[in-house]
Order: sequence, then C-alpha cells, then structure tokens
Amino acid sequence: MASSSGSGSGSGCSGSLSAATAAGTEEELRALMEQRRAKRMLSNRESARRSRMRKQRHLDELTAQAAHLRRENAHVATALGLTTQGLLAVDAENAVLRTQAAELAARLGSLNDILACMNTNAAAAVGAVAVSVSLTAAAASSSDPYLAFDGATALDDLLRSCPENMYQLC
Repeated sequence: MASSSGSGSGSGCSGSLSAATAAGTEEELRALMEQRRAKRMLSNRESARRSRMRKQRHLDELTAQAAHLRRENAHVATALGLTTQGLLAVDAENAVLRTQAAELAARLGSLNDILACMNTNAAAAVGAVAVSVSLTAAAASSSDPYLAFDGATALDDLLRSCPENMYQLC
C-alpha cells in the first residue's frame, strides 16, 4: 500500500499541476475571450460611429439640396410671375390694338363710301357745268349783253340750280 500511496501522492502532485495548468489555461482562455469581446465591442462602436457620421453627412447633403431647391423654386416662381405680368400686359396691348384696328377699318370704310359718293356727285357736277358752259356760250354769241359769259356767275348759278342734296356728303 505504501507503494500505492506513494504513487498516489506522486500522481496527486502531477494531477494538481495539471489542474493548475488547466486552471491557468482556463484563465488565459477567459482573458483571451474577454480581450476578443472588448476588441469586438470597440470595433462595433467604431463602426456605429462611422455609420452615424455617414448618416449625418447624408442628412447634411439632403438639407443643403433642399435649401438649394427651395432657392431655385423661388427664382422660378419669380420668373413665372414676371412672365405672367408680361403676358397680361401684352394681352391688354393686343386688345387695344385690335380695337383700334377695328375702328380704323370702320373709318376707312366710311371714307371710301364718302369718296365714292363724292366721285359720283363730281361726275354729275362736271356734266352739269359742261351743259351750263355750252348754254352760256350760246347766249354769249347772241347780241344780248346781259347774256354774256361770266365764269364765276355761271358757276354760282349752276350750283344754285342743282338739287340741294347733290353736293352733300353721303
């Protein structure tokens, strides 16, 4: 038994060494796992920080783009307002010009009618003057001094003898 106890105590020493080694290994393993976990947490924090920075940068870009689009929209609205005012002014001017054109066309038509009437009356008057001149010339050839031709008096007599509406405007 002595030998068994001796060998047992020898193996007990080596068993406690292995237990100590196992405990040391287990401690090292825990320390290694803790170190890996801390490294992973640090990496995750850094990744989250970069992600927040990307989000913030994207948000800043979108905010700047929105401000730019608002300014551009204001410029377009201003240009549209000016164009609309110009259009209204041109429309008003066109209406005035159309009215003036219609009035001028009506006046031109009236003047053409007056000219046509005057031409008709003038032709009749020329014919009447020719007849009067020939009558006066015939009377002047007679021996009566009162029937001698006087151009101004003959024309006055002719105008008085014509119907009243002959020289009026149509």
